[in-house]
Amino acid sequence: MLETSVRVLRLLAMLARRREWSGAELAARLDVSGRTVRNDVDRLRQLGYQVDAVPGRGGGYRLGAGNALPPLVFEDDEAVAVAVGLRAAAAGSVAGIEDASLRALTKLEQTLPRRLRARVDALKRATVSAAGGGPVVDLDTLTRIAAAANGHERLRFEYAAHGGDTSVRDVEPHTLVYTGRRWYLLAWDGDRRDWRTFRADRITPLPVDGPVQRFVPREPPGGDAAAHVLRGVVEAPHRYRVRIRFAAPAAVIAERSTPTSGRITPLGERECELATGADSLFDLMTYIGKFEVPFTVLDPPELCDFLRTLAGRYLEAAGDR
Repeated sequence: MLETSVRVLRLLAMLARRREWSGAELAARLDVSGRTVRNDVDRLRQLGYQVDAVPGRGGGYRLGAGNALPPLVFEDDEAVAVAVGLRAAAAGSVAGIEDASLRALTKLEQTLPRRLRARVDALKRATVSAAGGGPVVDLDTLTRIAAAANGHERLRFEYAAHGGDTSVRDVEPHTLVYTGRRWYLLAWDGDRRDWRTFRADRITPLPVDGPVQRFVPREPPGGDAAAHVLRGVVEAPHRYRVRIRFAAPAAVIAERSTPTSGRITPLGERECELATGADSLFDLMTYIGKFEVPFTVLDPPELCDFLRTLAGRYLEAAGDR
């Protein structure tokens, strides 16, 4: 019985590793007869795995998607990757997924072999999450957007703009882009005849009236959805348009910033310029101060005035009047 169980697990691992196997190949790899392979395939189906028989000369098998979630077999690196991903999801930016992620992580860690549990525990002890601060997206909203994009189905939703005004949009959803802090939807807006980027946390999907409307996917601007979204986020309207020159190479500033920080332009080997935007000068300078690099404000004049006021406040706090 033990030998049969081990063989079935080996068969499952083989089916998961490659899209399609002939019955003869499986029999040769497992060193069994074709009849035994057919019996083991039936056992997998009883456990909830959908194993499709492939017609044709010699026949074959392929692992399909079933109606239920059966037990899974992971290789070592896959198991560690899933554990790390679940831990990140538990502290991430999607509402409603935290508890489910923790439950799944607990189940996985309980079944990990000792050698893998040690790797996951070491990673857990050596890291701490600094996530947070960004808006949280409702899980149902995110999955509905993703399903519409994958199925090439038009999406109708209510959208809350930055100022609080709401509007109803009917779009062709293309791609969800995650920047590490926010989720964005890139979509073709037929009413405006142009591409638009929407923050997912401001989207409220609306019920579909009538049959589902499908569309033929368009090529994203420049062929790169993520680059287009990031460029739009950086260039979005802000109260202040800011230009700062850093006394450091562009590579140093890029390493210490986020993809949505702004546009970094090299100025020789030892300097660079950051073009960005901000609604709060205090928040901007708190962020820039974390770079710990000498800088000069090029624009706007309001930022120079703010820094003079801030410098005087700090000098007074230090007792230097």
